[in-house]
Amino acid sequence: MSARPSPATAPSEAHRAVPSATAAAPAVPAADTPIPLRGHLRHTGALIRRNLLWIRQDPESMFDAVLMPIVFTLLFVYVFGGSIGQALGGGQDEYVQYVVPGLLAMMGMNMAMGVGTGFNQDFNSGVMDRFRSLPIGRGSVLFAKIAVELLRMLVAVAILLVVGVLVGFDVTDWGGLLAAVALAAAFGSSLMWVFLTLGVVLKNAQSVQGMGFLVLMPLQFGSSVFAPPQSMPGWLQAFTDYNPLSTLADAARGLMVGGPVARDLWVTLGWTVLITAVMAPIAIRKFKTKS
Repeated sequence: MSARPSPATAPSEAHRAVPSATAAAPAVPAADTPIPLRGHLRHTGALIRRNLLWIRQDPESMFDAVLMPIVFTLLFVYVFGGSIGQALGGGQDEYVQYVVPGLLAMMGMNMAMGVGTGFNQDFNSGVMDRFRSLPIGRGSVLFAKIAVELLRMLVAVAILLVVGVLVGFDVTDWGGLLAAVALAAAFGSSLMWVFLTLGVVLKNAQSVQGMGFLVLMPLQFGSSVFAPPQSMPGWLQAFTDYNPLSTLADAARGLMVGGPVARDLWVTLGWTVLITAVMAPIAIRKFKTKS
């Protein structure tokens, strides 16, 4: 029978038998340790994969990207196309050429609201607390969200163009089409920083969605997306002139079906840079400091 160690010697023997936690634990970088660019890219790639796998497990999260372009295109073409097309000097076919580039401009805005609600849900479920406890770049979490949302936007744009062609849209300049999609994606990504900030500061996804509608509805319907502003009251025309969604829609029309492009293109790019420069640092800082 083996002898039991005495209480006096047990702690000493246990100390010699088990290495200290400090000696055994690998060095883990602190959360505030500067991370090199290569590390940021690797973390962003891993988080993009995580978000894509989540979409694969929850395909219903793609319903808005799939159904929205179909519903909006059919609704506006077949309900408003005849009357607004006559105001444009043609008919429904003329309105198709007008509204499809406008809907392309609108896709980025609607997808931007989705990234804010999803971000808020991740916070409330505790996922973001787990991410913030890891030694990863804080901006990587946000950049990964934007990258996946841009992929969802491209799916919505592809469906929009297919439906647009089926109802009579004529693609006359494929290079201009690609440029219009890139411009809409750039502007949409700038708006995503706004909704990421809302996703951090507001309490629940319903609040983010409600605030999103308050922002998006005036921008969408007080613009040249669905109808030419010449028929609007003077005060609304003044708002439309400064509405970045109008310049985006008009630039997309010029690129896709022909017309003046330069002014609307540069104004849209200016809005994109300005919104990103202001809102991206705010979103990252709010994400770091959220309790």
